[in-house]
Formats: sequence, C-alpha cells, structure tokens
Amino acid sequence: MNPSPVLNLPGLEQVYDALATAIDAAGPQKTELFLVKLALLNAHALADPAVFQTHIDAALKDL
Repeated sequence: MNPSPVLNLPGLEQVYDALATAIDAAGPQKTELFLVKLALLNAHALADPAVFQTHIDAALKDL
C-alpha cells in the first residue's frame, strides 16, 4: 500500500491563502456556516470518521 500523500509547505500556504480568502468572502455573518460546510465536505472526502475525529482533536489543542 502507498503511504498517504503529504501536503508540502507551499501547498499548505496555498490552502491557507484560499481559506483566508473564502472566509473573507463569506463575511462575518456566514463564516461559521462556511467552516461547518467545508468541514463536512472534507469529512466526506476523507471517508473515515476516526481520521476526522483525530483532526478535530488536533485542531482543538492550544486554542
């Protein structure tokens, strides 16, 4: 089995920029809804609730 692909630093920067732009486009009234929709779409793409839970746990650390 091939190892999972890893996003390199330039790819992470591209994702960060796209996310920041999308949050700005959604506006303060819709940011939360946008982020929930994005999370659900990514969970669907992952197709693994356990991995998604691991990501939730990691994101909650040091808030």
